[in-house]
Amino acid sequence: MRQILFSILLAAGCMTTSAQQKFMLPNANPQTKDTEHEIEQYGGISILGVVNPSVEVYLPEASKANGCAVILCPGGGLRALSWTSDVIEMAKLLNENGYAAIGLKYHLNTGTMQMPKGMKMPPMVDVTGFANFKDADCNPAHFAQGDSILALAADDANAAMRLVREHAAEWKIKKVGYLGFSAGGGVAFAATNIAKPEEMPDFICTNFGPALCPVKVPNPAPPLLIMSRVDHPNVAAGIVSLFMEWKKAGGNAEIHLYGDGKGPYQLMQQNGTTTTEAWSLQFLLWLKAKGFCDSGK
Repeated sequence: MRQILFSILLAAGCMTTSAQQKFMLPNANPQTKDTEHEIEQYGGISILGVVNPSVEVYLPEASKANGCAVILCPGGGLRALSWTSDVIEMAKLLNENGYAAIGLKYHLNTGTMQMPKGMKMPPMVDVTGFANFKDADCNPAHFAQGDSILALAADDANAAMRLVREHAAEWKIKKVGYLGFSAGGGVAFAATNIAKPEEMPDFICTNFGPALCPVKVPNPAPPLLIMSRVDHPNVAAGIVSLFMEWKKAGGNAEIHLYGDGKGPYQLMQQNGTTTTEAWSLQFLLWLKAKGFCDSGK
């Protein structure tokens, strides 16, 4: 597999988190005009125009490493990647707790995504309408252009999973799974739908991210953690449907629907003003309780 690798050594005492390594993924095409660029958005950096997918690797200090890696699939509606909040800040938290973090830059829509003429958006439903989403598919409108981008992104996620396992001994990794934010959760489920055995995640966590295509629950099913807010239209109903599909298939699944809080669903200060702020602690607790990290760390 063609790889481009560079090293950025972490400076002693540095307060920011930097990737130590970067790998281009097999779907990258050097002949394609590179349109990837950054913009300032929502108080951080978002990445647009990804046509040559890659991963950035953030490894914890060797003394803290617990043998578990998390592939971070950032959100952004398949049009952008919320890189600061969903990767940089999340990687710092994970590294501090001994986890390796793998930031995935997956294919994005780079043009104007036009719905076919005459197609209408379905009505928004609240959490009680979970039965509206057959096979947990929460995609508001399927059409060729959108589905093709999701398929490319799913291939990117599976390539990232293979890459981590190829480097497992070097990076001291025994278990690896996904944490998807918003549309990144949809990417993780689309990838798992088509995963070969060597691409199957050990676990899936989705934060505010429903499936964006019909779900095919693997057998055996990887343990699943779902987190979101109960009042988010369509998303809350979609993830309840997802939970039901996992349970019907006999899978291990856990769901947390927080009842308050507003604004971006990202890392939050733990000051007791909203129950939603607890999601990151719940995520770390779940990983440890399920045995995905060395319990001695």
